[in-house]
Amino acid sequence: MEPVVERVATQAYAGQKPGTSGLRKKVVEFQQPGYLENFVQSVFNTMDACQGQILVVGGDGRYYNAEAIQLIARLAVANGFAEVIIGQHGILSTPAASCVIRKYEAAGGLILSASHNPGGPTADFGIKFNGANGGPASETVTAAIYAETEKIDHFFSTDIEPISLDVLGASKRGSTVFRVIDPVTDYADLLATLFDFDKIRELLSHGKFNMRFDAMNAVTGPYAVEILERRLGARPGSVMRSEPLVDFGGIHPDP
Repeated sequence: MEPVVERVATQAYAGQKPGTSGLRKKVVEFQQPGYLENFVQSVFNTMDACQGQILVVGGDGRYYNAEAIQLIARLAVANGFAEVIIGQHGILSTPAASCVIRKYEAAGGLILSASHNPGGPTADFGIKFNGANGGPASETVTAAIYAETEKIDHFFSTDIEPISLDVLGASKRGSTVFRVIDPVTDYADLLATLFDFDKIRELLSHGKFNMRFDAMNAVTGPYAVEILERRLGARPGSVMRSEPLVDFGGIHPDP
């Protein structure tokens, strides 16, 4: 059975102007009724088409990341996307999302990140749109999105079963396929074509060079473990604080 698409009345929120790093506000602002829906629908309204297109979604794992993905999933179905690609556990770093957008020829991607800003219930959340070329939305596009947020009076949503973000594989909600992918593999494969992994592996795997990488409980952890330890042979444990936490373990994730 096809989900019933609802046209939900809403009111515009002031100040939803995205920069090149997207829209960043306190979590409590994003949790306001319709706040995130308004912004996402405004992004969809500026796209050439949503019907039949592919959308990539993922983030840095901060607080509200998982809830936001489920909300975006409902709007994606209601707006007619054919496929939504999501990083497992809701994780996709910004460069990895760029890679995935280009590899799977998506129309664009929504990246849930506030970069180095602190995370947690009383801290920050963010969302940005990357276009089909994998790069950040241009000023022309962000201006168009902002214009939509100022006049929006409705968004499209639907009631669907939540997406299992922790399980790899595909599932369907109505006519939309949701594909949960390993968030690291495509990006690590790409890096292997750009850098001489054999040379780096030789350096790291024979005790010639020891290293330490502090992932600060943020999104780079899974990428660093896979690339540095598993693919390049750095000693196990070379990556510290490798598990992304919703509040980054209470530290400031600023390198």
